[in-house]
Amino acid sequence: MKVVIIGGVAGGATAAARIRRLDEQAEIVVFERSGFISYANCGLPYYIGGTIEDENDLTLQTPESFWRRFRVKMNVHHEVTAIHPDTKTVTVKNLENGKILTESYDKLVLSPGAKPIKPVFDGIDSDKIFTLRTVEDTFCIKDYINANHPKSAVLAGGGFIGLELAENLRELGMDVTIVQRPKQLMNPFDADMASFIHNEMRKHGIKLALGHTIEGFKERDGGVDVLLKDEQPLHADMVILAIGVAPETTLAKDTGIELGIKGSIVVNDRMETSISDIYAVGDAVQVKHFVTGQDALISLAGPANKQGRIAADNICGGDSHYTGGQGSSVIKIFDMTAAATGINEKTAKSLGIATDKVILSPMSHAGYYPGGKMMTMKVLFEKDTYRLLGAQIIGFDGVDKRIDVLATAIRAGIKAYELTELDLAYAPPYSSAKDPVNMAGYIIENMKNGIVKQWYYEEDETLPRDGSITLLDTRTPMEYSMGHAKGFINIPVDELRERIDELDKSKPVYVICQSGLRSYIASRILVGNGFDAYNFAGGFRFYDAVRNDKALNKKSTLCGMDD
Repeated sequence: MKVVIIGGVAGGATAAARIRRLDEQAEIVVFERSGFISYANCGLPYYIGGTIEDENDLTLQTPESFWRRFRVKMNVHHEVTAIHPDTKTVTVKNLENGKILTESYDKLVLSPGAKPIKPVFDGIDSDKIFTLRTVEDTFCIKDYINANHPKSAVLAGGGFIGLELAENLRELGMDVTIVQRPKQLMNPFDADMASFIHNEMRKHGIKLALGHTIEGFKERDGGVDVLLKDEQPLHADMVILAIGVAPETTLAKDTGIELGIKGSIVVNDRMETSISDIYAVGDAVQVKHFVTGQDALISLAGPANKQGRIAADNICGGDSHYTGGQGSSVIKIFDMTAAATGINEKTAKSLGIATDKVILSPMSHAGYYPGGKMMTMKVLFEKDTYRLLGAQIIGFDGVDKRIDVLATAIRAGIKAYELTELDLAYAPPYSSAKDPVNMAGYIIENMKNGIVKQWYYEEDETLPRDGSITLLDTRTPMEYSMGHAKGFINIPVDELRERIDELDKSKPVYVICQSGLRSYIASRILVGNGFDAYNFAGGFRFYDAVRNDKALNKKSTLCGMDD
């Protein structure tokens, strides 16, 4: 059997290695257009910033090492220009000498990946404007910085690459501005959770121009003007486009392979395309979202590796199936960690899924053990069925551990209230006896059993301030004096029983505290004394972060952003 693989990196290289492990006699040939067949794509921003110092550390395998270990013929700087399914051959161009060759195959794997979106703007071809996708792109940016010592950069796009680049350029001492059409960074997160990300970026000197549209570029005074719709231009020494990627499927289209959303390659759960004996994996393929069951594009290394393995299994006579992705991801943002899995609330609502949520602010480990840090968790579930839909966590320690537990719970079909039953490891330096994931389950269980009723930030603007309801802050007088929500009176939770006669039992009581715990206790006291009480999801810490972020986004101007 002869297998030809178009494209290396995560999907293609994984498929090649897996095929060899399953079939020692197979002939395996890989064609890669770039000069690198297996590299750490996610590490590229950290090489630019100097965290990864040696460029060789970016290369996971070389053609020579792949041959020594797997006897796979890795051909770099070779571009497949045509596929001929009728003859089971591909036409290949050697990019180093221009020679054209024909290669036959029994099975073909497409792993072309995705390409950076580069809009057709005036001035887009300036040598001061870059994209980041390949190792070669990385070297171009690094060489430009070393040669020209730019003092400022504008990043177009606030996704994973944009934020990682912003951090690394800022660590080099550059003045960095992120411009993005959406009014928040990081689309996997809901706007309320993104407020913590915005705060961390601003704290480290990153300027945010959210809700602004780029319309073009113009070189001026040795740098680049970034032209914005209805705003004055931004000027910088360099610009990096990180506004997203699109499936690289020109070859598949020309071959007549069925395409799906955004021109992606349609595959079944065995990673087979619409043409016999041709498989496809990685960022270029359309998959099913595990939570929604809908077609999706998930451009992450983990799914690409799984798909490469599944395609290899099936090529070698197995019966492996890809059951869908759920977009589990994590990112370092200076000192902070942000992670998500499944779908967010915005997506759930757009799909018409009846959704409920809990928001909590637990400590990363036992409070009595030094060094614990607070995190913010948002867990989404479907009303009535309690099916877990997704989770978002932002904090400093232990975030990755909890998101992985929740990602596993979603995959296993655990009900949201069954998070209470998870037996998770505990020692004071690592967790609490009630792990944050368990805590989320306890809150949901209380909601299910009618023990607690919640109110949410989005209800704040519509809450009547006319005395028809009671607004109660149960923090200490000191905490209250440092900031509180409009119209809330202050009765500390430990004084509530003695002062309960100050409240009107005929009125609903909306309760808030710093993290949600004291207000929950206050709610139980109130309910036990005949009141109708609602506890605020997330606490004043969450409320204040969202409110302040909205205010900053509203008042920030491009001539003095976030001052």
